[in-house]
Amino acid sequence: MKKTFLSVVAISLLATTVSAQTVSFEEYNPPSSLVVPENPVQRAKYPFIDVHSHQWRMGERNLNELVAQMDSLNMGLMVNLSGGSGKAIADAVTNIEANQPKRFVVFANLNFNNFDGEWGTRAAEQLERDVAQGAKGLKIFKSLGFSVKDSDGNRVAVDDPRLDPVWAKCGELGIPVLIHTADPKQFWEPFDANNERWLELKTHPRRKREADDPAPWETLIQEQHNVFKKHPNTIFIAAHMGWFANDLAKLGQLLDEMPNMMVEIGAVIAELGRQPRMANAFFQKYQDRVLFGKDAYNPEEYHTYFRVLETKDEYFPYYKKYHAFWRMYGLGLPDEILKKVYYKNALRIIPGLDASQFPN
Repeated sequence: MKKTFLSVVAISLLATTVSAQTVSFEEYNPPSSLVVPENPVQRAKYPFIDVHSHQWRMGERNLNELVAQMDSLNMGLMVNLSGGSGKAIADAVTNIEANQPKRFVVFANLNFNNFDGEWGTRAAEQLERDVAQGAKGLKIFKSLGFSVKDSDGNRVAVDDPRLDPVWAKCGELGIPVLIHTADPKQFWEPFDANNERWLELKTHPRRKREADDPAPWETLIQEQHNVFKKHPNTIFIAAHMGWFANDLAKLGQLLDEMPNMMVEIGAVIAELGRQPRMANAFFQKYQDRVLFGKDAYNPEEYHTYFRVLETKDEYFPYYKKYHAFWRMYGLGLPDEILKKVYYKNALRIIPGLDASQFPN
């Protein structure tokens, strides 16, 4: 009996060992044994403007509840990029002005239905009406370049000349365009062990793209840059650092080439946090060109952004392994650069914001 019992224990231990040796990449996420100072940040050092947020039904929301969450983060002002157009803009602005006039602004969106030769003129006229009703900018979703088609069923490229009246109107009105084009380049690369986004593509398989779906990554990005260069009097904010947060030297080159191009850091903080020296040098040189943005509104996730920007902490995790399986490091940005990223740059390029609640 004793021998049998020991055999069972041995088999159990062997099974446990084998199981441990075959743990999957998705499961392997051990806590670090590194002992270093930790300075988690739950509230930004300075009040900040989030230029990349999405809130729905803004015309009927209880804005006071949302402001309470913003206060806990020290978010001074939220830019809602999902403002819609027409009545949606009017209703949102009415609600904001009646309840929280200093804490929110909305950007308008375009309606790409019936995209023909006269579409640009009609869209520019509607945008002008939306701005008159209180919109402070224009947001372009990634559907432009991906799924938007014209009346003949053809893909509408980001640099389609029929869009020119809209870009020109933004310059005339003095409003910025926050534009999301394409997705991370790795979505177009082979889905294999050499793809840094392998886990994301495994857990979100619909994000995988082929070269003709609908066009190569390089083509989409070039289309965006063609627009920036063709309309130098319009300020463009490239969402997600234009998908060049992993190549800051290239991004710096693009900023040098296009003085009307700004970037925001939404959803790419993990890229910055894994290259603290390179990122710090980038922020030093381009401190007037970077805005704070977050994208998905999950209050607890802002803490990671604050920690990367403000502290000099070492080797701490991102909150989504499928976005970043690596650890990050704080940039420890100086106060004057923090102020520019958090609010000064946004106050400079978005018209009509109340600067009274932000430090000098």
